[in-house]
Amino acid sequence: MSEVVLDASAVLALLNQETGSEEISRFIGNAAISTVNLSEVIAKLAEAGINENVIQQILSNLNLEVVAFDQEQALKSGMLRPKTKSIGLSFGDRACLALGISLNQPVLTTDRLWSNLSLAVEVRVVR
Repeated sequence: MSEVVLDASAVLALLNQETGSEEISRFIGNAAISTVNLSEVIAKLAEAGINENVIQQILSNLNLEVVAFDQEQALKSGMLRPKTKSIGLSFGDRACLALGISLNQPVLTTDRLWSNLSLAVEVRVVR
């Protein structure tokens, strides 16, 4: 079972060994990610020219708990829109937060804007 929820930015920071990757790596094997955010990670890797088989291997090695974006998360994500619109959070951002709320687990991100949020979920900005 997971201990935290990862935003796509956190996974990409880990893969690129960016600042904050040490903190994120502590949770690999005990982290969940929404299928929405997983798709964002895949898109960035594909844009970088990495082929599908290699992407699948990379993701498999991370051993993330992948959680399907369902009706409950859709409702939570949609309801977050008015509370997050002023700082410009995307659908993917809200999907990540909705999963954190659903699982009652902290969310790890590299997006500093999230520290301005006052929601029913703990947000940890890792850089």
